[in-house]
Amino acid sequence: MSQYGTLEERVRRKSLLSKVMKPEDCVQFFKPGMNIGCSGFTPAGYPKAVPIALADHVEKNGLQGQTKYNLFIGASVGVEFEDRWASLDMIDRRWPYQTGKNIAKGINTGKIRMGDKHLGHFAQDVGYGFYTENGRMDIAIIEVSAINEDCGLALTSSCGIVPELMMVADKIIIEVNTGQPSFEGMHDIIMQQKPPYRQPFLITHATQRIGTPYVPCDPEKIVAIVESKHRDKGRAFAEMDEKSEAIAEHILDFFHHEVKKGRLPKNLLPLQSGVGSIANAVVGGLVKGDFYNLTVYTEVLQDTMLDLFDSGKLDGASACSLSLSEDPGFPRFFDNWDKYFDKIVLRPLSVSNAPEPIRRLGCIAMNTPVEIDIYAHANSTLVGGTRMINGLGGSGDFLRNGYLKIMHTPSVRPTKTDPTGISCIVPHCSHIDHTEHDLDCVVTEQGLADLRGVAPKERARLIIEKCAHPDYKDQLLDYLEMATKSCLERGVGHEPQLWDRAFKMHLNLERNGTMKVKNWDVKIDLCE
Repeated sequence: MSQYGTLEERVRRKSLLSKVMKPEDCVQFFKPGMNIGCSGFTPAGYPKAVPIALADHVEKNGLQGQTKYNLFIGASVGVEFEDRWASLDMIDRRWPYQTGKNIAKGINTGKIRMGDKHLGHFAQDVGYGFYTENGRMDIAIIEVSAINEDCGLALTSSCGIVPELMMVADKIIIEVNTGQPSFEGMHDIIMQQKPPYRQPFLITHATQRIGTPYVPCDPEKIVAIVESKHRDKGRAFAEMDEKSEAIAEHILDFFHHEVKKGRLPKNLLPLQSGVGSIANAVVGGLVKGDFYNLTVYTEVLQDTMLDLFDSGKLDGASACSLSLSEDPGFPRFFDNWDKYFDKIVLRPLSVSNAPEPIRRLGCIAMNTPVEIDIYAHANSTLVGGTRMINGLGGSGDFLRNGYLKIMHTPSVRPTKTDPTGISCIVPHCSHIDHTEHDLDCVVTEQGLADLRGVAPKERARLIIEKCAHPDYKDQLLDYLEMATKSCLERGVGHEPQLWDRAFKMHLNLERNGTMKVKNWDVKIDLCE
């Protein structure tokens, strides 16, 4: 018996107990080529027992490359699931976001077909049946805390795309996790209809509930109930450094400025924050700062959000996932359950990332890209325009619809071949996920560029002046002046670019290991 109760106590629809199986007994339900949908959003709330059993079966029987599936999950899940499946060549298609060295390698070597998508769009599109030939999922594997008498599913540490999977899955396997406390009551579930019958999301406060705590499930679709005691392999806590703290300081100074100007209330507006060291630094700054009665409306809650709760400055938070670290994040959360539980609402991805509440609430969106160009286009996905990292994620959902849209990045990233590093401010992004129309502010450790109401050529100068690393400023200004002169002479100078030079910094990095170019003359070889 688990310290958190038994399977029999968690499954209150007693007829389902006749379907209890061991994880390895579920292998019979899976055939190569199947479309599989799963719960989970970031390494939280994802099934573990059955995916591990499937991987064990493939490895034990030498079926690598012969048994492949198509995976559709709200975002990334733990390495013991998707990354191990990738190492065993078990994934054919993967939508829309992933993490892990093996799965990224599989994507970039052509073994895995991946497509990324704005996560809010992905959730609804699964419900629309856009990703499979017949619009269905063969099997959905869902982790839950409990099943009530009406076969309502109380999910665990995330919501993901579970409501949509309930609509399109032909068979359902339920993992009941008795290895942790029950999250029953934390979720706010909405089951959407397809257009033209969709209803509005009447959310006027970050933690307002508009649904029910349970996901309705057809018991006839359930083919197996599996007990799991696996904890989430939550992402490691991203430590803050001097650059991320400097970026956070610029952002907090900007917030104070906006309050003084009357463009933000004293308790700001609901905060959306991405993941990583900069996001942690911003929250860390708020912990130490003088803003009170804060709210959060975001995708994921990281460890530092617990600090913000403990400071007494955060009143409540809405998210799709508790993206806490395996240690100390989740243990800390469980040890202080009564302190945090009632202040958190977990929503399905189709609600947490929907444009309607993001715009109505006036969310302040803050996310980190790979690179930003001088006109404020941003690349969040592809290094060098070709190498997939993780995927687009939900940053675009918030950047397109927020009240203030901020992208923050170090001005340079470390590299072994240049002491300064790779410039994150470039003439033109090698791939564009977010256009200039989506961004209000660009921030690096060098400074913050407020781009609201600034025309393109002035915007470029402002970004270079405020955000570029000193070792790259003159180089970028030279490019801008050359491009401006040439384009204005030809009467095409609204947003000047020279396409024979715009990617010279990227090319030089690829060929010579540095983004520093000696000149912008294309008639001279890059090495000159």
